[in-house]
Amino acid sequence: MKVDRNKLELAMARACMNTADLPVAAGLPRPTVNNAIVGKGVRPGTLGKIARALGVDPAELLKEV
Repeated sequence: MKVDRNKLELAMARACMNTADLPVAAGLPRPTVNNAIVGKGVRPGTLGKIARALGVDPAELLKEV
């Protein structure tokens, strides 16, 4: 699953988080979160944890094909 960087950054702004805050809030290693930020594929569970940390639905972060 690929995350849309713009959507992710907008959700991070709404949650008042930066790239250092997100891995902590999501309970994920920083390299895993960085993969999502740069648009590499992530597992559904990873996307779910990131979305939960940001208070959004995972579908809101997906890159549209």
